[in-house]
Amino acid sequence: MNKKTYRTADKQTYQSQISRQLLVQYVLSLIAFSIGLVILILMAWSFFSSFIWQDTVVYRILRWFKDYIIFWTGLLMLIGWLLISYHFLSKPLRYLDELITASEQLAQPGEDPIVLPSSMKNIQDELNLVREQALRNAMAAKEAEQRKNDLIVYLAHDLKTPLTSVIGYLTLLRDEAEIPRKLQEKYTNIALEKALRLEDLINEFFEITRFNLSHLTLETAEINLSLMLEQIVSEFQPYVQEKGLQCQVEIPPKLELECDPDKLARVFDNLLRNACNYSFPEGTITVAARSTSEDITVTISNPGKNIPREKLERIFDQFFRLDSSRTSATGGSGLGLAIAKEIVQLHGGTIYARSSDNLISFHVVLPRHPVREDASVRNS
Repeated sequence: MNKKTYRTADKQTYQSQISRQLLVQYVLSLIAFSIGLVILILMAWSFFSSFIWQDTVVYRILRWFKDYIIFWTGLLMLIGWLLISYHFLSKPLRYLDELITASEQLAQPGEDPIVLPSSMKNIQDELNLVREQALRNAMAAKEAEQRKNDLIVYLAHDLKTPLTSVIGYLTLLRDEAEIPRKLQEKYTNIALEKALRLEDLINEFFEITRFNLSHLTLETAEINLSLMLEQIVSEFQPYVQEKGLQCQVEIPPKLELECDPDKLARVFDNLLRNACNYSFPEGTITVAARSTSEDITVTISNPGKNIPREKLERIFDQFFRLDSSRTSATGGSGLGLAIAKEIVQLHGGTIYARSSDNLISFHVVLPRHPVREDASVRNS
């Protein structure tokens, strides 16, 4: 039974407890009233019988009550039953009013806690948990939206620099007919480099939009994870060498895994690119894997500046970038790690980061056979 089922069962238990409590109180109140009324009548009978009455108005009234004692007893019973029933029928309505007020607080959660009658304390605690979670979600959404807006402003600013360079060098090539060939090649290469940077920035804009709009489900297959990792590392060699780095592979052969190859490849692609961007110069990136009978752990580590604990805890948040400088050539949209986390979780696995002694490592733990769920992951 999962956590959601437990919570549903708890709520049903709370409701049953309140219903039983009201029913028991109602029955006990009726019994107590009936017994009290009978005792009261018997005491009054005994009291008035101890006197010798003259033929007076009081005597006639008492005699009249005596002659119709069954009627008056039944009438009092009926009145008492109506009053008690009204009291206990109005209680659920008062509870309903309290819940309506509480739901209004949940619709616009604030710092003030929800307060319900003591008999509804369990429900009060549950509603306050929901209220606190709603506050946390609202704060997280607000922060994510702010990070997204800041990132779009940064990217929009960054678009101007490569675009200006491309226009400038192409203008020189057009206007200067006698430019030496070597200088032409230089200008062309610079313009191409800036155009590629411009393409990367534009792709980041599309990435931000697609992350919020697209949903893909897993298409799993049995694969050799060792071959996949070796192929990804091989494809990254030009980029690694361009950065002046080295890549070391420590992967056992024939690691069989059931997964979505395309999406999982993107996870390792993001992690390797991240390692290259944040590695010390001339450092060595290590791609290692180990397996058990139940899961496989892939670790990608690189020498780099220690990540502060507060940033390490937020590194998988949407639109969060370690390097918040808008002029950074390495800072991406801040979605790579967030997407990687969702893909790994969709596989039933976990991903986490460690940073100490100038070593940064990302660990991906994947079950060999993920539990199939009706779930989807946002993909850019």
